[in-house]
Amino acid sequence: MQENRTIKGYTFDLVSQNDGDDKFYQCRGDVHYDDDHDEQPEPGLWLAAMRLESELIIEGYKADAGYSEKGWCQVLIYGKN
Repeated sequence: MQENRTIKGYTFDLVSQNDGDDKFYQCRGDVHYDDDHDEQPEPGLWLAAMRLESELIIEGYKADAGYSEKGWCQVLIYGKN
């Protein structure tokens, strides 16, 4: 796997934890807020995360895009199909 991937101008870095059992790409952007004032990632970053998820699935990986607070987007990788 590539150490980082750039999608739509956003660079996602590969993180490996637990002796390589947990892998994901992550990127941090600006924090945006919805109508209920909940934190969300900037829209462009979220679109890039979903595109990275799609690319990984096409490459044969099980992947899932998600986000957390403070503008982080992650694309979890569950292994090859």
